[in-house]
Amino acid sequence: MGLAVYEIFGRAGEWRVRHDGFARNVYQTKESAFEAAVAAASLALRQGHEVRVTAPATETTTGAANSG
Repeated sequence: MGLAVYEIFGRAGEWRVRHDGFARNVYQTKESAFEAAVAAASLALRQGHEVRVTAPATETTTGAANSG
């Protein structure tokens, strides 16, 4: 199986989870984005994928990678 990567990014009130190049949903808090990512990662893990979830350490992130 492949690698399932979930990347949390954003800023206060507008957090997203990028997976497979898409970040469709908006979450009010970083924690709610994390919970959504972990739920999706749990399913991927059960399906036999390697899983990676990343989240920034601070309340905001900057850069072109966050335009998604």
